[in-house]
Amino acid sequence: MADAKEKNLGITVKKEEDMAEWYQQLCLKSELADYAPVKGCYILRPLGFALWEQIQAYFNKRMKYRGVKNAYFPLFIPESFFHKEATHAEGFNPEVAWIANKDEDSGERLAVRPTSETIIYDSYSKWLRSWRDLPIRINQWANVVRWETEATKLFLRSREFLWQEGHCVYENNVDCDREVELFLIEYKDLCEKLLAVPVIYGRKTEKEKFAGADYTLTIEAFMPDGKAIQCGTSHNLGQGFAKAFGMDFQDKEGNTQIPCQSSWGISTRLIGTAVMQHSDNKGLVLPPNFAPNKVVIVPIIFENTRDAVLGKCQEIKDALAHFEPILDDRDEYKPGWKFNEWELKGVPIRLELGPKDLEAGQVTAVVRDTGEKQYIKVEDLTAALPELLTAMHDRMFESARLHMESKIVDVDNLDDFKKAVEERKLIKTQFCGEIGCEEDIKENISGVTSRCIPLEGGEPKEGGKCFNCGKDSVCTIYFSKSY
Repeated sequence: MADAKEKNLGITVKKEEDMAEWYQQLCLKSELADYAPVKGCYILRPLGFALWEQIQAYFNKRMKYRGVKNAYFPLFIPESFFHKEATHAEGFNPEVAWIANKDEDSGERLAVRPTSETIIYDSYSKWLRSWRDLPIRINQWANVVRWETEATKLFLRSREFLWQEGHCVYENNVDCDREVELFLIEYKDLCEKLLAVPVIYGRKTEKEKFAGADYTLTIEAFMPDGKAIQCGTSHNLGQGFAKAFGMDFQDKEGNTQIPCQSSWGISTRLIGTAVMQHSDNKGLVLPPNFAPNKVVIVPIIFENTRDAVLGKCQEIKDALAHFEPILDDRDEYKPGWKFNEWELKGVPIRLELGPKDLEAGQVTAVVRDTGEKQYIKVEDLTAALPELLTAMHDRMFESARLHMESKIVDVDNLDDFKKAVEERKLIKTQFCGEIGCEEDIKENISGVTSRCIPLEGGEPKEGGKCFNCGKDSVCTIYFSKSY
């Protein structure tokens, strides 16, 4: 059994040569995920789900700090709810999965939620009465279904996926604007502090904004294969949904007012983003803050020192409990094979302990991202490990940041733009902002889309012209290929 498993352990292609195949093998062989028997779906295996739990744990703390409470709303949405907000319905209609059986009471078709604005806002319209009820800040962790026709890409594109969606209601648009940006910055911090992934944050164009929103803010990462990936969005929904669902309140003067609303969300796509950003040809490289288990302890066993080595390893495991260490004391595998397996699964620090280490009162520590080895006294481990882990996180973030910055190229004309697209650059340019111009770009230049107008530095250049149509520029914007 061990021999068969050993033959299938390693990744057979290199990241730099075929990233798509490398990524698929990595997700499968590291046991993050597996394909489901249902087309367009995948299975989150325990390691993959543990990473999602890391995201949940981090963000639940941040939401609690911001006064957001978790709740849960139905999976099924009446068809009439979609039609109450016309732009929203038009935007999501191609992706909606409908239940074959109609609702027995209303006779309506029921949709499986592609997003929950409508079902949640129906409830809000019943709960909201007075300015004293505001702001409403509610989040739900849920699954959603969007009837994708493209091939399944683990964590990146599927018909069903897990996400978080926050839905807030405010007295006025000033408060709404402030928190739309606030939660975007929370997402930026999550990517940087938990995933070690640098992002550009900004505003989507009119063409790319969320269906039914006044505007959409986004965080965008840039992957090693030259594609951008949308990591999270925050939307100002204005008053459109409130009006559609009859949502109003009495203000302090007793007048009836229409509230303003926002929604914001991240998904399991973040797992795929972190995996692609950092991992290598040996397997996963998990940022220390993201890794469920920070340390794996591998004993080097000889019969005459077996009990002493295993006993010391258990002592170390107990002393390092807050790092969620794994003690790999399996007899059926040799240490070298275990080293390869834990490199494949991305555990940040490997501690090796054999007879010589035992005699010297030390362990051999190996850091996953660099492979660097060092010897650490057993009594110094609790102090040394946080330093190693912090340095690893900072190193991974800085490497990713430098990569992204190295791929940014400024262009001011269509020929240079096309060349940059072929070279898979993150293109910074001047743009007129018109939907028709953006549709022309998308139609004539395969695979390229606008990513965002940066919140910092998104102003147009003085005298700048749109690279595509030549009209006066209204913004500085990023374009690239994307997932």
